[in-house]
Amino acid sequence: MARIKGAMMTRKRRNKVLKAAKGYWGAKSKHFKMAKQAVLKSGNYAFAGRKLKKRDFRRLWIARISAQVKACDATMNYSKFMHGLKLVGIDLNRKMLSELAVSDKEAFAALVEKAKAAL
Repeated sequence: MARIKGAMMTRKRRNKVLKAAKGYWGAKSKHFKMAKQAVLKSGNYAFAGRKLKKRDFRRLWIARISAQVKACDATMNYSKFMHGLKLVGIDLNRKMLSELAVSDKEAFAALVEKAKAAL
C-alpha cells in the first residue's frame, strides 16, 4: 500500500492562513506561526466587533432621539417620549425614529406632541 503524505493539504492550509494575514504588519504576514496566531486573534476581534457595532448604533440612535425630543419640548425627556409612544400605540423602532429626528423634524415634532398628549 502506498504511503500518503500530507504536503499538498498542509501547503493549502498554510497558504489560506497567510492569505488571511495579508497586510498585517511585519512577520505576521510572512511567517506561518505568527500569521496563524494573528488570524485567530483577529477573528475573535471581528466576532466581538459585530456585537459591539449593534450596541454602538443603538446608543447613537438614542442620543439623536433624545436631543431632538429636548429641542421640540424642553420638559420632555427620552424615556417619557418612548413611554408616550407606547401608550399611543406607535411602534417605530429607534433606528427609524432617529432617521425621522435627523431628516424630517416636522414629523418628529408631531410624534412628540402625540406622545405628550398621551401622558
